[in-house]
Amino acid sequence: MDAFRVLVCDPISDNGLERLKKGGLDVSNEPNISPEELINKIPEYEVIIVRSRTKVTEDVIAAGTMLKVIGRAGTGLDNIDVKAANSAGIKVINTPEASVEAVAELALGLMLSFARNITVATASMKSGEWLKWELMGSQLKGKTVGVIGLGRIGTRVSELCLAFGMRIHAYDPYLSQEKKQLGGQRGVEMVELETLLMNSDFVTLHLPLSPETRHLISEQSFSKMKKSACLINTSRGEIVDEKALLEALQSKSIFGAALDVFEVEPPATRELIDLPSVICTPHIGSQTREVHETAALMLVEKIYETLSSRS
Repeated sequence: MDAFRVLVCDPISDNGLERLKKGGLDVSNEPNISPEELINKIPEYEVIIVRSRTKVTEDVIAAGTMLKVIGRAGTGLDNIDVKAANSAGIKVINTPEASVEAVAELALGLMLSFARNITVATASMKSGEWLKWELMGSQLKGKTVGVIGLGRIGTRVSELCLAFGMRIHAYDPYLSQEKKQLGGQRGVEMVELETLLMNSDFVTLHLPLSPETRHLISEQSFSKMKKSACLINTSRGEIVDEKALLEALQSKSIFGAALDVFEVEPPATRELIDLPSVICTPHIGSQTREVHETAALMLVEKIYETLSSRS
């Protein structure tokens, strides 16, 4: 293979870097590169690798006159101007398969943390309190979880919830009839969004960010949910209207929220995350050693395949 130049803009595993080099690629590892530096350096490279930090904008793509491949070690492509890349004939590759288990497990972990007051219990004990009687929780078994988005991660979340004895309501307008029938056979009941919101004890989001899904969960959504319901978001922050969520929590229209993602990251204000009814984590859905390793190696193989087909 020709010695294509690769610019790695975000951290990937050491084994991923070694695999790139062993294949004869000329690798520059700059995991802290700034947007200004990226614009200046991108004209020298045929391949760029990013995770979620680096933004591959229209300007970056226009400056990348030699670019052939943009690789995203992860799932979402909202930090890449895919339309501009396609127009320039640049292949965009990602690894949605790598993080399925990790994100699904975090979503379930957030449900359990909320149901059993785990974060409050931990904080109270560390401060010297013993709130045994104040921390009455609830079981997941018998509860209804509404899964919005029944792709890889949403399907896996459904499987884990079924193992806990939960009822599954799912909504996905883009799902084929065949997959809807398959979901029904596995114990997932496909319903309309309004029905899901009205009946669910937990509403968990597993959607890509797009113009159609931005603020899909809004003031209107919260008005339909149970007052005892909890919203869980491990997908993209902008799918939820955070201002409406803050108002819903303050007015007790819903009981709580467990958030791994935010409209602005890190959050610009603490209003939402400081609420006692909010559990939050800093976008760690795919932050496991296994995903870090698998995503990098999987992406490298996809890059090799693409470059080989273009040689």
